[in-house]
This record gives sequence, C-alpha cells and structure tokens, in this order.
Amino acid sequence: MSLQHPRAQLAMSDVSKAYGDRSVLDQVSLTVRPGEKTGVIGENGSGKSTLLRLMAGAETPDSGDITVSFPGGTGHLAQTLSLDPRSTVQDAVDAALSELRALERSIRAAEEAMSDGEPTAPQLALYGELLTAYEERGGYQADARTDAALHGLGLGHLTRDRGLGTLSGGEQSRLSLACVLAGAPELLLLDEPTNHLDAAAVTWLEDHLRAHRGTVVAVTHDRAFLERITTVILEVDRDLRSVSRYGDGWDGYRAAKTAARRRWAQEHQEWLAELARTEELVGAASRRLAGTGKDPGQGFGKHRRSHEAKLSGQVRAARTRAEALRRSPVPAPPRPLSFTAGLAVAGALDDSATLAELDAVRVGERLDLPSLRVEPGRRLLVTGPNGAGKTTLLRVLAGDLAPDAGTVRRRGRIGYLPQELPARPTRRSLLATFAAGRPGFPDEYEDELLALGLFRPEDLTVPVAALSIGQQRRLALARLVTRPADLLILDEPTNHIALGLVEELEAALDRYEGAVVVVSHDRSFRERFTGDRLELRAGRAVADSGPYASEGARPSRT
Repeated sequence: MSLQHPRAQLAMSDVSKAYGDRSVLDQVSLTVRPGEKTGVIGENGSGKSTLLRLMAGAETPDSGDITVSFPGGTGHLAQTLSLDPRSTVQDAVDAALSELRALERSIRAAEEAMSDGEPTAPQLALYGELLTAYEERGGYQADARTDAALHGLGLGHLTRDRGLGTLSGGEQSRLSLACVLAGAPELLLLDEPTNHLDAAAVTWLEDHLRAHRGTVVAVTHDRAFLERITTVILEVDRDLRSVSRYGDGWDGYRAAKTAARRRWAQEHQEWLAELARTEELVGAASRRLAGTGKDPGQGFGKHRRSHEAKLSGQVRAARTRAEALRRSPVPAPPRPLSFTAGLAVAGALDDSATLAELDAVRVGERLDLPSLRVEPGRRLLVTGPNGAGKTTLLRVLAGDLAPDAGTVRRRGRIGYLPQELPARPTRRSLLATFAAGRPGFPDEYEDELLALGLFRPEDLTVPVAALSIGQQRRLALARLVTRPADLLILDEPTNHIALGLVEELEAALDRYEGAVVVVSHDRSFRERFTGDRLELRAGRAVADSGPYASEGARPSRT
C-alpha cells in the first residue's frame, strides 16, 4: 500500500493541447492535492483521456507547465491497451514492476560488489539507500500484491506463461489494471477502471482504492463508483476546452451544477427581459419623436426643438444600451448532448413468433446452453462473473459467432451492439461511416445523424480513427438506433459513454417495444432493469435470482 508523501504534487498551469486544428484543452490550470480521490468526467471527446495522458507524461502539452512529482511512483491505466500479443502474463507483470525489478537488479549488483572483500563505506551507503528505496516502494510485498490483484479482479485462473494473445479483451483490460495496482504507485491514473469488471471485481477495486493512501485520478462513467470513491470531481468542458474543479465528491458536484445552471438560466432570462425593455424604450421614444412633427399641439420654436432634442437623446441612449446588450449576450445554458431518437421496431412479426431460439448450443468450453427462446417484447438481462460466457452467448444470438454444436434460429431484424470496438478503426469520416450500407450519398444522412443529438456538425468530417473511444461508441449507437429492429442485442451498452447519455439510453430502451437481450456490468443500469434475468457461470445457466425467473415470463412495463 502506497504512502502519501509530503513532497507529492500534481499541478497544471496554462496547459493547452490540440490535435491538428482541433483544440482539446485551452490554458487549463488545476491542482490535485496529495491523497485526493479525483473523478474526471465530461462529454465524450471532451479531452478526459488526453488530460490523463498529459498527467502520465504519455503526451506533452503544446504550451503550459505540468508538475507531477510523486516519490512513490506513478501508475497509468490507459483506455486503449498496448499489450504485445506474443508476450506472456509474466511479461506484463514484469513490465508493470519494471522500477522494482530495476531496484532488485541494483541490489544484487551491490551485493556482488561487496562480496569480493571488505565493503567500503560508500558501498554500504549505496546498499542501504537501495534497500530503503525498495522497502518504501513495497518491493518485498510486490508478488503478494500481484497475486491479490489478479485474484481480486477475477484472473486467478491465469497461469503466468499464458500468452496475452489468447486472452479476451476483458481479460486483457483486467490484467492491465492488476499490473498497475501491483506496482503500488503513489499516484494512480486510471482511465475507465471499472469497464470489463463484474460486481465482485468492482467491489474489490473500490475497497482497494479507498484503502490507497496515495492519490487517485480516475476517468469514469460509472455513477456508483463516483458516489463511493471520489472526494473531488474534475469536469472537462468540451465547448470551453476547460477543466473545472468541484469539491465534496459526486454529490457536491451535482448540487453545484444544479445551482450554477439555475443561476445561469436566471441571468439569461434577466438579459432577455432587459433587452426587451430597452428595445421597447427605443420603439416608444422613436414613435414619440416621429409624432412631434405631426402633432400641431407640440408648438413651435424653441420649446419644440427642446422637446425633440430630449426625445432624440432618449432614443440614442436606449439604442446604445440595446447595442451593448447585444454585444455582451448572456446565452441560454447549453443543452447537453442527448439521445433523442426513438428506437424503432421493425414490426414484421406477430406476437406469437420466436425471434431467436437456441437448442443444445455449445461453443468450446465457453458456452453450453440446452435452450433459450426470445419472444417479441421479451427483455432479458444476462448476468454472471467475467468469463461466464455472456459475450459468447450474445455473439451466437447475433450471428457473429457460429456454435461448435447445436442449432440457432433467428427471425426478424436484429440490431447488435458488440462490446469491443474495431481494433483498427476506419479512416473514413464519421458521417460516411454512419451512412455506410445505405443507399445514396453520405450527405443525405447528415440531418438524421445530427438530429440524434450525439454529435456536433464539426464532428462529421473527422475520421473515425481520430475519434475518442466514447465518440466511436456513440457512432455505433447512432447506427443501431437508426435501423429498425425486432430484437436488440446489446453487450455493455453503457461502456465509454457520458453519464447524461447513459440515462437517455436507459429511457430510450424503456420506451422500446421490441425484444432486448443485454449484458451490463453497470450497477445502476442493472438496478433499473425490468425483465427476466439469466445468470451464467462457466458457460452454463444457473438458478435465476431475478424477479422473473421463468423463461416465458413477460414483465409489465409502465
């Protein structure tokens, strides 16, 4: 367990970062105090992962200064992994413990140097410094920590000679997290650490981070994680390219945001009211001034000229004030990007039809399911620990994976959202990828895509490979919801998407009248889910603990 060091510090001063002509962060200044548990939130593509990479030194800013000084070391879990598939689990562990392994080699070299004769005072001093550094970094407990992290994250079954190329995407993500934690660095920089974790692994991780006496900065879309772990929130604003700090954790952030939005809306209304009053004054004074030339009762000579001059002054003053208000508007609070589409049912089948049916399906040792039927309107949440066969089942249902044995029958249109994004994203633009496979030209679908509220106009020409992971996930959702389906098969649909969008997605799914089969580790999503539950363990169905245990149960939805 890392100790909080008195000289530890993490600060940014006027930091800016752009990719080509796209500015992500602009003159950002912030401080994370030693020992704080910090959550980083913001819209997809706002720069959260960029912020973390800058802190980790994986990228350099275009301008500004970054100070990261933690004598106990820094550990960085990136959102996208760079594990060599030819390496082994032990290679990954050794790479994560490279600083400790280097200290071990230095200690052995010092011992060999002293074994030739009577050690000198400098040799003894160096040896003592090396041992102290090794002890402070928890070197003697490193192997035990590694085993604890592997077991805690559900990887206790992996042998150290297992090739990384044979691991699933979820297993690779958990291995990377275990390796970062095994090093016990004082500063933990974690990008979406709860992705790919089942309930037991998330609980273990939360307990571990709460006990961590160093500093944690975590990018996350996990609402429960934010509530239970964070003491500080950093919000990255995509429009302003800025970072704002909120104390008192997730609850403090939500209260502050609600109050700030209320003040902003009030200031906008006050600006509108003052502008309307000023324009009315301009109009009224102008009408009175125009009337002085037509009303014989206004008199002649000096008195009339004085009256006209007074009215002209009022008109000029009102116009000057109106122009000043227009130059300095108070805009309405921005509408957050939202999921405005209604999920459409293809509607080609009657209620008695079976949309998907599995009979005696087996996929190696990953899945062995005697039967499963999905009728129109059925809602099924597939649960179970990591490696239980959940993703395998969804891939078989969707037709993405052929079983080794058994039969699969499908009817109607199926919409499938896989858990993993393509390993090599296309260089085609966002709009061209959205429209792929549909008749006509991509430009014909621009309005349809923008109407979803998932992207801004300036995003449409960006190559998919240049989009953030979250934006690529949004694109997959956009393609899904604009194609009618009788059955939606969703593997971790809330992964990598912003918190507000998660709630919009939940609402859209609740309104959808078609059938849904979903896998999710999102605790809030699972708690809100109404429908049947199928629990898998080691590829086999076990007793259902959900509220609708029978396979044919039809829960009512309000």
